[in-house]
Amino acid sequence: MSLIEKAVERLDQLKRAGVTPHGVEAPSIIEQAVAAQSVAPTAAPVAEKPAPAVAAPKISVDDEPAAQSRQIDIDLTRLGAIGMVTPLNTRSMIAEEYRVIKRPLLRNVSQGSETDAYHRNLIMVTSSVPGEGKSFSSINLAISMAMELDRTVLLVDADVSRPSVLNHLGLPPARGLMDVLLNESIQLPDVLLRTNIEKLTILPAGMPHQRATEFLASDAMVRLLDELATRYADRIIVFDSPPLLMTTEARVLATHMGQVVVVVEAGRTSQAMVRQALSTIEACPVKMMLLNKTRDIGPGGYYGYYSPYGYGQQEREH
Repeated sequence: MSLIEKAVERLDQLKRAGVTPHGVEAPSIIEQAVAAQSVAPTAAPVAEKPAPAVAAPKISVDDEPAAQSRQIDIDLTRLGAIGMVTPLNTRSMIAEEYRVIKRPLLRNVSQGSETDAYHRNLIMVTSSVPGEGKSFSSINLAISMAMELDRTVLLVDADVSRPSVLNHLGLPPARGLMDVLLNESIQLPDVLLRTNIEKLTILPAGMPHQRATEFLASDAMVRLLDELATRYADRIIVFDSPPLLMTTEARVLATHMGQVVVVVEAGRTSQAMVRQALSTIEACPVKMMLLNKTRDIGPGGYYGYYSPYGYGQQEREH
């Protein structure tokens, strides 16, 4: 029985007995009962059933936004002004010289078979010592190859101790090769730089590391090179490598290359230095030499400060 019902029953009992509580009207008893009931403990309210949660759509790997390489613009007018190959001047002397230089390399790529132990589209440009023009040559070679109708080119700055490709192109430092090898969370597309030269992409050297040689010789590097060489059938990868006689990185890198171009500075690099440099890359199946900074006109060559003309197989004497 509720408090109100008890109060009403008590009031009836008092009325039948002819007794009215002193100073209390009948309605007040009921009001007090109502007030008492309002503060009395009540059963816990039944919780409202929550609205059914809407599950967030599951994102599969295919749905995730793909990593995008960054677009950068090379100042092509500046590049032409410092005597380099550009798509703006395809008939310049330097452009003609690198047409001659790239042709045997491209021919070797086309003639390579799938059963070759080496990927012929991996081309390393190096020198015996610093200052012979290897970076200048690798950049010009990459740009010239990118101007081919049926080729795309990736230029890799593999001189991780003294990177210079971006500086030559007038670009700021950026993450690159070493960052991919050091950090598993960084993927290759995260560090590639697409350029305004339509079919040329750049992989910078990235952060220097004291154990660069070990990383270049690691399984991760081998897998990366295999991915670079096989992902796109028309891609050529040009590596600007450290000098052969100054560090061991170039020798390690050469063991994975299909072709090696050794830049030789005319009038400076001795035959003994060249022979010593070539002896460090004996494992590479194709070795060529490029005579640079000559002021003489040679067979198949052109006159100019940076004028590579002596280009041939290792056995040829220059």
